[in-house]
Amino acid sequence: DEAQANKHALNCHRMKPALFSVLCEIKEKTGLSIRGAQEEDPPDPQLMRLDNMLLAEGVSGPEKGGGSAAAAAAAAASGGSSDNSIEHSDYRAKLTQIRQIYHTELEKCEQACNEFTTHVMNLLREQSRTRPISPKEIERMVGIIHRKFSSIQMQLKQSTCEAVMILRSRFLDARRKRRNFSKQATEILNEYFYSHLSNPYPSEEAKEELAKKCSITVSQVSNWFGNKRIRYRKNIGKFQEEANLYAAKTAVTAAHAVAAAVQNNQTNSPTTPNSGGYPASCYQSDGRIQ
Repeated sequence: DEAQANKHALNCHRMKPALFSVLCEIKEKTGLSIRGAQEEDPPDPQLMRLDNMLLAEGVSGPEKGGGSAAAAAAAAASGGSSDNSIEHSDYRAKLTQIRQIYHTELEKCEQACNEFTTHVMNLLREQSRTRPISPKEIERMVGIIHRKFSSIQMQLKQSTCEAVMILRSRFLDARRKRRNFSKQATEILNEYFYSHLSNPYPSEEAKEELAKKCSITVSQVSNWFGNKRIRYRKNIGKFQEEANLYAAKTAVTAAHAVAAAVQNNQTNSPTTPNSGGYPASCYQSDGRIQ
């Protein structure tokens, strides 16, 4: 009660506005108010690709049919026969489920962001009565909070896109004869995956190169990596042994390449070090030329 009385007396003091203004001005000049501030980042191209894919598949956007247009396009790609009606319906139902889950999680994220932002703003405004906090600082803090929640939304969009890719590939291949990749193709894809384990997302150029090496399509390469990432995340312990095997294989291959290069260099060299360009047979035991 005494503390509240002192606080009330401080807030009602006639010198408080002038002192507070001076403190805010000093804080602004010394740069304390911009601590932790970040420049506005340019649009993330990966986020733009995710948004475009979700919009194209009918997961995001105003469409209420749960991606029925995408389902119809997929049905046409797989033949569009009446035998596909059951599979078409199943695809549309699963795509609708993905859409519902995506929007539910997105709404939860946005609600949490708004609630947390409101809480922080109210807290800072309350504290601004007794310590110098300018409106610019509150605005910067709100920007930091929004960037943090944007990263969460990106993860949600990434997982949703992978789920749609897997569903679409299964639907498109439902009426086709499944063909397993050759052992050589699987080896090439696994070697790339485990050698880029920190970021197993090949660029479009890398996908095209892998497709040529494996004699498959770029779409099949994308689907393989999407499935591989999901399986790896679900059971990291199981695939760790496989990762160790490929790491050891890469190390052995590199060692053999170095040894072959050294051997080739020695074979092609007709002289010995410090020989002055003469063959070793031209030198006596004491180093003089015969």
